Amino acid sequence: MNHNLQEKTIQKFLEKRRPPKEIRSQVDVGATYENSVVEIFEIRPRWDNPKEIIHIPLAKSRYIKSKKIWKIYWMPGNGKWLLYEPKPEVTHLSEFLDAVDEDKLGCFWG
Repeated sequence: MNHNLQEKTIQKFLEKRRPPKEIRSQVDVGATYENSVVEIFEIRPRWDNPKEIIHIPLAKSRYIKSKKIWKIYWMPGNGKWLLYEPKPEVTHLSEFLDAVDEDKLGCFWG
């Protein structure tokens, strides 16, 4: 697994999904990639304390090296990651990002 290629794939996804620059202080999208785990999150001021910037989890994928797959997770209102149905596993990071982008079931972007 090429870490640099994965990071470039994530950056390309973020460039596509980020809102226009003039509203990014109000809402933005970010990602982390550490230890074979990618997390996509929304960045915005906290509603009751606008000076505090919070990250709201949207999607997560974990690479399972032994199986050569990426598991896809989403977070419902209860705050616990759940496997994403109908497609809980993919073979490439780009397939995870495509699933998040398409969001056929409204799990990631509401």
